[in-house]
Amino acid sequence: MKKLILSAFTILLFAACKNESPKNNIELNYPETTKQPVVDNYFDTEVTDNYRWLEDDRSKETENWVKAENEVTFNYLDKIPYRAQLKERLSELWNYEKVGVPFEEGDYTYFYKNNGLQNHYVLYRKGKEKEEEVFLDPNTFAEDGTTSMSSVSFSKDGKTVAYAISEGGSDWRKIIVMDVESKEIKEDTLVDVKFSGISWKGNEGFYYSSYDKPKGSELSAKTDQHKLYYHKLGTSQKTDEVIFGATPEEKHRYVGGYLTDDDRYLVVTASTSTSGNKLFIKDLSQPNSSFVTVVGNFDSDTYVADNKGTKLYLVTNLNAPNQKIVTVDASNPTPENWKDFIPETENVLSPSKGAGYFFAEYMVDAVSKVFQYDYDGNLIREIDLPGVGSVSGFGGKKEAEELYFSFTNYNTPSSSYIFNPKEGTYKLYWKPNISFNADDYESKQVFYNSKDGTKVPMIITYRKGLELNGKNPTILYGYGGFNISLTPNFSIANAVWMEQGGVYAVPNLRGGGEYGKKWHVAGTKMQKQNVFDDFIAAAEYLINNKYTSSDFLAIRGGSNGGLLVGATMTQRPDLMKVALPAVGVLDMLRYHTFTAGAGWAYDYGTAEDNKEMFEYLKGYSPVHNVKKGVEYPATMVTTGDHDDRVVPAHSFKFAAELQDKQQGNNPVLIRIETNAGHGAGTPVAKTIEQYADIFGFTLYNMGFENLPNPKTEKIKP
Repeated sequence: MKKLILSAFTILLFAACKNESPKNNIELNYPETTKQPVVDNYFDTEVTDNYRWLEDDRSKETENWVKAENEVTFNYLDKIPYRAQLKERLSELWNYEKVGVPFEEGDYTYFYKNNGLQNHYVLYRKGKEKEEEVFLDPNTFAEDGTTSMSSVSFSKDGKTVAYAISEGGSDWRKIIVMDVESKEIKEDTLVDVKFSGISWKGNEGFYYSSYDKPKGSELSAKTDQHKLYYHKLGTSQKTDEVIFGATPEEKHRYVGGYLTDDDRYLVVTASTSTSGNKLFIKDLSQPNSSFVTVVGNFDSDTYVADNKGTKLYLVTNLNAPNQKIVTVDASNPTPENWKDFIPETENVLSPSKGAGYFFAEYMVDAVSKVFQYDYDGNLIREIDLPGVGSVSGFGGKKEAEELYFSFTNYNTPSSSYIFNPKEGTYKLYWKPNISFNADDYESKQVFYNSKDGTKVPMIITYRKGLELNGKNPTILYGYGGFNISLTPNFSIANAVWMEQGGVYAVPNLRGGGEYGKKWHVAGTKMQKQNVFDDFIAAAEYLINNKYTSSDFLAIRGGSNGGLLVGATMTQRPDLMKVALPAVGVLDMLRYHTFTAGAGWAYDYGTAEDNKEMFEYLKGYSPVHNVKKGVEYPATMVTTGDHDDRVVPAHSFKFAAELQDKQQGNNPVLIRIETNAGHGAGTPVAKTIEQYADIFGFTLYNMGFENLPNPKTEKIKP
């Protein structure tokens, strides 16, 4: 049997490991990844890591391994008969004009637009009595589309813009400063910026955040002390002043700074993890003023939403798990002086502000409701939304006379509306012209019981008239972490999936933010298993109610959702036919040793905390729970070789373990996108290719030999 051969210096050996699926004849020759055991000792327990060498993202051996795995993977994918058809349909459906809501800066009105298949949205502008023109086009930044524009911020007078770019999907950014009128670059590019906003101080300069460049690999080395800088226009970045984070007592993993709309207060948030922050303000109207502590611990998530003179409006979950807005005077801003402005309710609050109003958006079983308040706390109205789904927007400047919002759900493409805040009325601003008939599909919200009896909501979306016969190809998608909520949102890719007769199901697992802080905490640390149990119970609900069966079920998730998929497939490999872990956190004993991973300890805990936490993490860590002789589902791990958030070593090691220990005929592949990161800024062309591969792999391993016309026919196994 033919074997793949690498150059002589590589440490990889290739074995002819034949793998033939009972319903297809694609033969696989997996690379046999050399084991180089490293033994760690945790509380007198030895743990062997056979693939530690794959953590070195700069080594030639890792580079060769990536090339070899991709060769096997794409050789397999190339042989799926309808992969090209899926790509064609994805491209066809993706190819419609998309327009963002306008915003005013200086003498111009700006808006984002994509003509259909452009890799990145283009920023346009229109001046008074001037023709519409392209202002910034990220599609011109790199020939292969792998450089994206991540943020844009204008000076107060709108005459200067600072925009950040990401190269190859990295979280490290560069900031470019440009004159708005002439489009000329004004100064040297700022480099080595990470996890940062751009907040202007008038027209003089701006605040941004970053870490010292790490020693070793900038993609995987630990970054621990975040700092807030001030950059004055016309000066060298080397002279930028450190505003916060310069001393050991100010050491935090995440530091952010921004100004209130009137430029009076500099607001600084400082965190050691992804939950909980200290909060400080500095009155810039007072020369040589010092920072004043608003919240001096990490017991809450609190930020300044706005101010009216010295009156601060704070959004907080301190003693309010579902969040509320409070007011306090800046002269004495600590919690004992807070007064409720919009009190906590039984639903989770996500506020915005614009046109002199606050807009309180609530999640009611993951569906949006919006209420409008004035700055004295009076309820003006509940806004009658276009339907049941998710809204975003209602933000803008205080002097704005009109605001904008968007509405979407799982089977309705996002449309934009112009809102009159005085009258409470709105009209359609933009609706996509897309070759997808939303009326042919429906979404149904159900509630099911998890293992411990907890009621969990799930939205199931599918073509109307679906036959509940247990044979519908189904993707169960989940996340369940970091207080992040999954709300109804239209996806072109999922539309293509449903055109195939596919079912798309999204449960709102514990660990997320759909029901506030208590829901989040119920899926963290020693309660993380709740998240996996919720996901398993969702799969069982779909099977028991004949939406699908184990032979037609795929589970999918990314990042923390990749951990969800990895843990679920190793705990219940019998439950699904296909597993699709993307950019996953899969080595739970070492995740905190890479980049900013230590900041995730609020959700996970670490193996160094104590023996009990170590044993708990080891008990579900996907890399450490792949067992010899178990038949795991057909698996395609996906990651990017430049992912510096969840380093690709997680996926590399998990794939190596699965390929070594897999029993039976189900394939195990790893698809490694080169010159790509965690996902943000991925070019449309690459995104379409990824989905064609994911859907093709999924349907093929469910036994579908042909892909009929997705518009008119149902697929049959």
